[in-house]
Amino acid sequence: MDSGMDERDSGRAADGGAAAGQPSQFTHFNDQGRARMVDVSAKPVTQRAAQASATVHLNSQTFAQVVAGSLKKGDVLAVAQVAGIMAAKKTSEIIPMCHQIALLGVDIGFDLDSAQQTIKITAAVRCKGETGVEMEALTAASVAALTVYDMCKAVQRDIVISDVMLLEKSGGKSGEFVRKGN
Repeated sequence: MDSGMDERDSGRAADGGAAAGQPSQFTHFNDQGRARMVDVSAKPVTQRAAQASATVHLNSQTFAQVVAGSLKKGDVLAVAQVAGIMAAKKTSEIIPMCHQIALLGVDIGFDLDSAQQTIKITAAVRCKGETGVEMEALTAASVAALTVYDMCKAVQRDIVISDVMLLEKSGGKSGEFVRKGN
């Protein structure tokens, strides 16, 4: 009977997957090195939270228009805020191995730096569940940044989105994480 593996699968253990019969370092691979959604049914329900951020770099003219709310498409930050919240709620539909999570709260904040012409977007997400909300926070921050880009691209094509990162997380077996040097 064919196991479904070929010679390409034999090297998976070295690159983060698992060869047949060997446990994987990464939880999203089965014992054959194939992708799987992790079964979290045995994990306890705990309070979980995560914060992530992304930074949008604009030129001075575009930044001024965002602050003044004078772009033709409307209030950039209001739309980006709603987009980030919606993205957190839809994360499991766009990231293949993410679980559907009943979110208890999503908040999107903006830190406008006029000296640097940047918008730092922070997404905070909370739930009570068996798995964390890091991906929901990262997705929310990313989509909010992409929405700023979309709304500003008519006046500036060289917008840069940078520094998408997890800032902190709490809850669950792996405990607390707080990024140093933010």
